[in-house]
Amino acid sequence: MDLNLLIIIVMFAVVLGLGYAALNFYLTKKLKEGNERMQHIAAKIREGANAFIFYEYKIVAIIGSVVAVVLGLFIAWEAGVAFLIGAVMSATAGFIGMKIATYANVRVTNAANETRNVGKTLKVAFRGGSVMGLCVAGFALLGAIVVYCCFGWAEGMINVNGAQLSEIVVENINPITGQAYNLSIVLSGYALGCSIIALFNRVGGGIYTKAADMGADLVGKTEAHIPEDDPRNPATIADNVGDNVGDVAGLGADLLESYIGAIMATVILAIEVFCHATKFTSPTLLQKMTLFPILFAGIGLIGCVVGISYPLLKRKLSDDPHLELNLATWISAGVTLIGGFLLSFFLFRGEDEAQLQAAKMNIGPVTPWVCAAVGIVAGIVIGIISEYYTSDAHKPTKNIAQASKEGAALTVTQGMATGMISCMLPVVVLGVAIFASYALGGMFGVGCGAMGMLSFVAATVSVDTYGPISDNAGGIAEMSMLDEEVRDITDKLDAVGNTTAAIGKGFAIGSAALATLSMMSSYLFAGGLVNELANGEGLDIFLNIVRGDIIVGAIIGAAIPFLFSGMLINAVAKAARKMVDEVRRQFHENPKILTGEEDPDSTKCVEISSKGAIRQMIVPSVVAIAIPVACGFIFGAGFVGGILIGATLSAIMLAIYTGNAGGAWDNAKKYVEKGGVEGVKKGEEGYDAVHDAAVVGDTVGDPLKDTVGPSLDILIKIMSTVSLVCVVVFQNFNLLSACGLTSIFGA
Repeated sequence: MDLNLLIIIVMFAVVLGLGYAALNFYLTKKLKEGNERMQHIAAKIREGANAFIFYEYKIVAIIGSVVAVVLGLFIAWEAGVAFLIGAVMSATAGFIGMKIATYANVRVTNAANETRNVGKTLKVAFRGGSVMGLCVAGFALLGAIVVYCCFGWAEGMINVNGAQLSEIVVENINPITGQAYNLSIVLSGYALGCSIIALFNRVGGGIYTKAADMGADLVGKTEAHIPEDDPRNPATIADNVGDNVGDVAGLGADLLESYIGAIMATVILAIEVFCHATKFTSPTLLQKMTLFPILFAGIGLIGCVVGISYPLLKRKLSDDPHLELNLATWISAGVTLIGGFLLSFFLFRGEDEAQLQAAKMNIGPVTPWVCAAVGIVAGIVIGIISEYYTSDAHKPTKNIAQASKEGAALTVTQGMATGMISCMLPVVVLGVAIFASYALGGMFGVGCGAMGMLSFVAATVSVDTYGPISDNAGGIAEMSMLDEEVRDITDKLDAVGNTTAAIGKGFAIGSAALATLSMMSSYLFAGGLVNELANGEGLDIFLNIVRGDIIVGAIIGAAIPFLFSGMLINAVAKAARKMVDEVRRQFHENPKILTGEEDPDSTKCVEISSKGAIRQMIVPSVVAIAIPVACGFIFGAGFVGGILIGATLSAIMLAIYTGNAGGAWDNAKKYVEKGGVEGVKKGEEGYDAVHDAAVVGDTVGDPLKDTVGPSLDILIKIMSTVSLVCVVVFQNFNLLSACGLTSIFGA
């Protein structure tokens, strides 16, 4: 009955989600593109985005194929296949989302131009964004159900009819290494495939978009003093291409990876707890615990279809985009919570009380649902805190804008301080969420908390994608020299997108921390670092942080996010430097560009961003995968456990700091531009100096909030996932044990 339930609910959700995405894709493309100049500009943006994504995917395909072969040979052939399925699902979702964004942008511009109505324009932008959101959840679940059915049931790695403990979770043997593996490793392979695409999309897209953005701002705004998206700026087209490859394709792949990471971490943890806890012996309860995360996600996708339909089917939207988008999100969350409660209650009802306690479900059948609800609340609170520190409606960002009157140095200093201070409250919220989830449901409860945060990911991604589509629409309006009223409408939509994105980042950071913690617990199980307590009452999940190898690993792990972040910032700076030189060259060699008599060579700038991003993305991405694997084969499982805990702790802080500091600098610049700082008005004496300082702050923050911050979320999850996949080998095959030195660490 449970297998049928899984297939019916999840497949219905997948068909519904992807079918609705296809319908919205079709309805968006049917809309008018506007005049000839608008169509020409949109075509150049689309051409640049297509060229970049195809070239990026060629590089990723080569690297991914090598990883799949290594997994298949030395870990498990099933893991290699699952890896490829995950990579294909993630890449497909990102590609479709980018395609619709490049079609929707000009149609949003045209809607604003023809209707001069915020509500009608909002509907076009949100319909385009919904395609990305629905594809993220739909393709992620499609791949998960394929892997689960093919390897969990068809191959018999989980024997749902088994009566004995050894018959429930079936282990296979790798013929080359001789190591045993079970379904946990295969599911990890699927999550790793999603993570690889997410990392390359986020890193490559982030480098591309920020190099173009910085080049356009530093020369166009601060030197030539021309507006953002001015058609005279050669880097404007590249900047708009970057929005699509970074903020749409990159964002979609990122949250798909987070979504799958949370689901798989929870399923894997249930399997590992069952394999190691002698008091947990119920095969039906195990089956239900492995079904629950995927079923809950399926219900979440159905809830998102309902929520997304609200603004699209509503006859007349208000002129308050923030209200309409929030309602779409809250409806999605509400339907998900109601459906999740019914699922949890009826799925676990009737299970033996002693078995529920052995599985750490301390408040009965509704325990997983309560933990998921804790995660949802924590994500919302973190998002609200992020909004406080980044919105120009509040004091921290206003103070940064005010500091711009004193020059660029104080603008940067004030933004750094704001970002650092903003780390404390989100971490407290995360701590409370982890404590509450663990107290209610053990580590499985923590996994459910991460899953809950992302259960309505289709709605949050739809809202997040709507932002860059609106931003692109504003750029097309500016380059097409449409009325200022059109740009005002697109700017209003874009500003709301920046605000709602803060909540999305809160969910991303929070879920990354919880999912990584769950994956790390699974790693400890797989690495043989978990023991049954002497009294038989439970499991001792123990990582001795003062043991020599583990503390050294933790110190090195804490440094990895800084190394990774520095490499990304360097990559952006190198690409941006070439962009700045090119824009300056064109302005210097052809003065007619600034007078508007001749068009700039935007193709050259697109080429610079593309080559720079592709060239610079490879090394940081490979570092994230290679370090834990190399350290595992040299120093063993305990050392890598230390690396994971150190990297997770420092990456959480860095992700919050970079995201909030960058967002605050960005909105402080916009606050100056709209005349929010007293005594500083556009066109008046002294405005240019203040604005230049604000632009410098925004430029410093660009690689932090849109390249480093989002990539750190992926970094900690991909490190945990690749470590879990490889630990079945390096726990026994490592240089330290080969030399007989493990005893010096008490291992």
